Amino acid sequence: MQAVRRMEPSVHIVVRPISPAELTSRIHALADLLIQVVDAGASLGFVPPLTPEASRDYWRTLRPELQTGARVLVGAFRGDQLVGAGQLSMPQWPNARHRVELQKLFVDDAERGQGVGRSLVAALHATAQQSGRSLVTLNARHGGGAERFYKALGYKEVGVVPGYMIGPGRERLDSVTLYQEL
Repeated sequence: MQAVRRMEPSVHIVVRPISPAELTSRIHALADLLIQVVDAGASLGFVPPLTPEASRDYWRTLRPELQTGARVLVGAFRGDQLVGAGQLSMPQWPNARHRVELQKLFVDDAERGQGVGRSLVAALHATAQQSGRSLVTLNARHGGGAERFYKALGYKEVGVVPGYMIGPGRERLDSVTLYQEL
């Protein structure tokens, strides 16, 4: 008798908002994923090694902005497992209600190169448009993978700020500011 190989149905990535209430139940997964990407070299405002406590504290600080709508957090899920996340900072000033800043977009190492990052950006862009926003800005490490990723999605370079961020060896690294009209 020939063995029958059963293929499990493919579990697709679902990208959706993470509410302030859900943040509490997802805080450990978010913290663990942030630690993974920061310790692997992503900047995201942190320097490795990132401790679990510091990572969890960061996620807790987002709750007030999520509650007021000044920030949007989206997660990418494979089944119930968080595999990526991204944020929009939504300025509330009268002269800034047309723009957002894309922040802290990251994907689990095991999921990179499979369209998760693109799906996160698409969801964040859709959220921005639904909120009446038409301009997205962001900062990335100059010359790094994130800069190449965003430029491949059509982001345009504004300029480079020398020594804007501190790297893992405490060296100063350049940052590039990018934008995209929606």
